[in-house]
Amino acid sequence: MKLNQGTAMVALLAGFAAAPFLISDYNLRILVLALQSAIAVIGLSLAFGWAGLIQLGQAAFIGVGAYGSAIASMRLGLDFWLAMPLAMALSGLVALLIAVPMLRLRGHYLALATVGFNVTLEIIAKNWQGLTGGTDGISGIPGIRLFGREIETDTGYYFLSLGILAAVVVFAMLLRHSRFGRATIAVRDDEIASGTSGVPVVRTKVVAFVISSALAGLSGALYAHYAHFIAPADFDLWRSISILVMVIVGGEMSIMGAVFGAILLSFAPEWLRFVGDAYLAVFGVAVLLVLIFMPDGIAGRLQAWTRTKESRRV
Repeated sequence: MKLNQGTAMVALLAGFAAAPFLISDYNLRILVLALQSAIAVIGLSLAFGWAGLIQLGQAAFIGVGAYGSAIASMRLGLDFWLAMPLAMALSGLVALLIAVPMLRLRGHYLALATVGFNVTLEIIAKNWQGLTGGTDGISGIPGIRLFGREIETDTGYYFLSLGILAAVVVFAMLLRHSRFGRATIAVRDDEIASGTSGVPVVRTKVVAFVISSALAGLSGALYAHYAHFIAPADFDLWRSISILVMVIVGGEMSIMGAVFGAILLSFAPEWLRFVGDAYLAVFGVAVLLVLIFMPDGIAGRLQAWTRTKESRRV
């Protein structure tokens, strides 16, 4: 079985490495955006899947990171590698400021609160023209320089996004198996039992929320410097819902499931283009079928299939 897992991992890495040379330029651009979205999806998986926080405002934190990095690079003259950590810190700080009052809510009340937060930030971005450019957005955002040269091709941005995503995946895996990761799972399963066992429930949820938001900020910073343009419509409520669907389809507890969910849902509009105006209906039915037949997402179904195959061999 170890050999099979090793072979599968090598094949997966080879597939990612070869992808830019096997697909069209248009699909490559979608794939780059999917990898950048996957970073935010992993962040939401941490808050939603691990800590049980029903968060419907992830796009707002992506927007905070995108605007923060764009403004820092254009007005302060900072390079991406300095603007990006500032964007992550800004997203985390905003999350920390709203976390204490907001995370006292539970269930659908928390979901509604995060929806309100997303809508509020979108309204602020549309009306604060002196800072955000209003509905016209910010254009001319500088690209990313690496080893003294600016990345000018989609292939370059693909490998950069893939490398940063890989680092985020490793970070998330280490975090998942840490004491904090176990604490978040315990809080999700039973807050009362966790509290009586010595787990700081409120602090655990706040930290999970802040880390989730910081990863969203990283995703936003990458997007801003790749697209060279951002506008409030890029970070609306529909974007938050899409990211939540990516988590659910991929598997809310799985890190790699979050990655595949992001890629799958990013390409879904292209695959369903032939249905025209019926896209939303077909998309909704497809998601509903996933929830019915794969309640644990794609990752959960693959794990169940693997366990079944192993048991048959025994």
